[in-house]
Amino acid sequence: MNFELTVLPVADISGELEVIIVVDTNLKHRFVQDKKLLKKAGFSCGQDETCLLIEKNRLYVGAGSLKSTDIRRAAANALKALKGTKYKSIKVATYTNKGCTYTLRAMIEGFILGGYSFETYKSKKNKSRIKEISVSLEEYSELTLDIEKAAEQVHKAQIIADATNFTRDIVNTTPDDCYPDVMASIAEGMAEDVGLECTVLKPKQLRREKMETLLAVARASRHNPRVIHLTHKPKNAKHKITLVGKGLTYDSGGLSLKPADYMVTMKSDKSGGSAVLGIMKAVAELDLPIEVHGFVGAVENMIGGDAYKPDDVLVAKNGKTIEIRNTDAEGRLVLADVLCYAQQEVKADYIFDFATLTGASVVAVGHYTSSIMGNNKEIQNLVVREAQNAGELATALDFNDYLKKTIKSEIADVCNISNTRYGGAITAGQFLSEFIDKKHIDRWAHIDIAGPAFVEHPWGENPHGASGAGVRMIVKLLEKLAQEKEIHQKG
Repeated sequence: MNFELTVLPVADISGELEVIIVVDTNLKHRFVQDKKLLKKAGFSCGQDETCLLIEKNRLYVGAGSLKSTDIRRAAANALKALKGTKYKSIKVATYTNKGCTYTLRAMIEGFILGGYSFETYKSKKNKSRIKEISVSLEEYSELTLDIEKAAEQVHKAQIIADATNFTRDIVNTTPDDCYPDVMASIAEGMAEDVGLECTVLKPKQLRREKMETLLAVARASRHNPRVIHLTHKPKNAKHKITLVGKGLTYDSGGLSLKPADYMVTMKSDKSGGSAVLGIMKAVAELDLPIEVHGFVGAVENMIGGDAYKPDDVLVAKNGKTIEIRNTDAEGRLVLADVLCYAQQEVKADYIFDFATLTGASVVAVGHYTSSIMGNNKEIQNLVVREAQNAGELATALDFNDYLKKTIKSEIADVCNISNTRYGGAITAGQFLSEFIDKKHIDRWAHIDIAGPAFVEHPWGENPHGASGAGVRMIVKLLEKLAQEKEIHQKG
């Protein structure tokens, strides 16, 4: 999808179709040219509602406000509404919230995210035909915009939305086509394309690194595990950030076998690792002045005579022993070793881990929201704030000592599941905290994306399936850090 930014008014731009966003039900705005027809068609201007006037070659879409979240969703739904039509080019004005060009960036993101479809396995494709989008700097509130600043936002939007779609593609790919070695190959190919360093650890190296909990999860699969390490290391980097992702390319539950219905969509258990790959792609293409390391534990959790078992006690990389009471709580075992390895390799200012870790997170906050946990409220709030600024939903879940007692083991240092069914997202996060060392304990946030990573119906700017959750929120956060002169750590 190509974007052209121009100072020409919309009326003077060539394009097969004009997209008009109706903001806050305002049908009296000068952009609205078909008020009577819209009323006749029953268009009520609701958020994301669309009305295609074919005879006029105009598509109207509703937005609740000029906030970037609403404009992004409106743009995405405009592209969704055009799927199946034969339009190849569109034109649109610029919508900003009091002149803030970030709203323009949100609109471009919306067009790219809304135009996404995953049809790899379909014999008949029905992808969007839109190839060209002309964006006029004619602004909704008649404000004058700096074309260079606007062009910069368009460029950033393309990089970030493309990275999100890159992540979606990996998550949506079936487990038979995307297993640990394939995920490592995707990382290597992407790294070569965008100029990242990439190291892949194979089983011999993993054993040498004493990553025994990760190896235990992997050992019943015919696909050997991989740990991927991607590095973006610019000169004079302001900060050093570590990202860690759970890359379960498929999760059967192991011997604690999932019910059949719950095994469907388990290709999505690699969403955390896929998000790390997408973030690293965007970081490299934006060339952010921050050193960023991305680690992914790519593993398949299967059943067989060599499977690890409930009642086993495993030893993690940091020497802590773990009583296994449920082999379906495997993601935290993979993350335990990868977190230890990441801290060994990099002394970071911040560590963020991403995982579709618990159904309890979905129960707690719903399908659309990520749960943010950690020991440092300032860092939790930073993630929540930048997630919301990027158009993702996130909320903080607080640790407490009472819940931490529920993962105590009588025969090992810690148990891989809680002894209570309640607060499961928090106890999983507290389990991970056992593998964060003293230097990083107040520099870490755990991001449970189990809710928004994969949803089986379209929502907002997201299609059925993978959403690319985590990519936009962390890129926005890294952009924020790139603007700061120093990091203040407060407990």
